[in-house]
Amino acid sequence: MKDRKHIVVVALAGLLLGVAALGVAQVESTPAPDTASAAGVVDQVLTFIDSASTYLGKGLLYVLNLITKDRLSAELEKPLGYLAFITLLLIVFGLIDFARKVIWVGIVVGWVLLIVRIVLDALKV
Repeated sequence: MKDRKHIVVVALAGLLLGVAALGVAQVESTPAPDTASAAGVVDQVLTFIDSASTYLGKGLLYVLNLITKDRLSAELEKPLGYLAFITLLLIVFGLIDFARKVIWVGIVVGWVLLIVRIVLDALKV
């Protein structure tokens, strides 16, 4: 039972990382930012989170547009990316039980609202 759970967690983490790789492939090349002018470590961490979320969002949006035949708007990139990033963090770190339950409630609500938005967007309602 424990091995099965471990396999599922690793598979989900791999799936999200693979989707991020698809997002990287969709981004046009931009010049690297000058790290010496960054205000500090906090800025670099926040920039990393934003970049990772952007790549995850682009990848998930690309996959969803393959399924829905390009019916989804590009506005879903950020919400998809941040929800995928938070989900990936939850899977990777496996927080303590109470925090994990609270975060799962937020993630489930977020995914449900996002799925409703995707359906409405795909149906052009």
